[in-house]
Amino acid sequence: MDTILLIKAAIMGVVEGLTEFLPISSTGHLILAGSLLGFHDDKAKVFDIAIQTGAIFAVILVYWQKISQTVRELPTHARARRLVANVAIGFLPAVILGLLFGKVIKAHLFIPVVVASTFILGGFIILWAERRPASRTRVFDVDEMSGLDALKVGLVQCLAMIPGTSRSGATIIGGMLLGLSRKAATDFSFFLAIPTLIGAGAYSLYKERALLSMADLPLFSVGLVVSFLAAWVCVRWLLRYIASHDFVPFAWYRIAFGIVVLATAYSGLVVWAD
Repeated sequence: MDTILLIKAAIMGVVEGLTEFLPISSTGHLILAGSLLGFHDDKAKVFDIAIQTGAIFAVILVYWQKISQTVRELPTHARARRLVANVAIGFLPAVILGLLFGKVIKAHLFIPVVVASTFILGGFIILWAERRPASRTRVFDVDEMSGLDALKVGLVQCLAMIPGTSRSGATIIGGMLLGLSRKAATDFSFFLAIPTLIGAGAYSLYKERALLSMADLPLFSVGLVVSFLAAWVCVRWLLRYIASHDFVPFAWYRIAFGIVVLATAYSGLVVWAD
């Protein structure tokens, strides 16, 4: 396989791993990076979704103690059963709306200008959410969440179908606006990502299997491995970061980056290929 193509796959893996779990939109960054690299055909779109699986394995590794404990306690502890049920409840809206509208959204909204505009809007929403009084927080741990809390966060997650929104940003910031603490919202966002991203990756590979062959295995393998390594570093850093910081820097990053993309697109300085 072409070495240049494998290098592009590695770069895309780094982008995916570093942005998947930050509130800055991995899909948006992948679209923009793919535009600059000339890596944006139909197969590349499948690749972008498939390598999310590598990132989610990093979450499973970081949260392995909590996940294994929950599995062991399922038969005997209501808390464990509630967490699993909440993840299932939160996952369902994305499945239903994704099947109904996913194809239309991918056909019309996966373009750089839409991504940039959503970046800017999302930044202002984060700034607004971070001004929320701490007294409105009512859920301080993921184990305290109700089924209704999970459903609301799951519905908010569906906003991430619009590229540039950020799945983690929607679930974390949305969870905070719904009364979850920053820690509880982040933890639930990670748990919710496990079925969501694995399901999306598996479905995309199955649906577009006619585009793929064994010759693509090195390309996808490089993307998956690099995505996993980058995400492992990022998730560990983020969990330390939220213990003493807010998401305001990410909001300003989104706004600034969105403005740069719009400015360079309209000026012709950078050709953000659709």
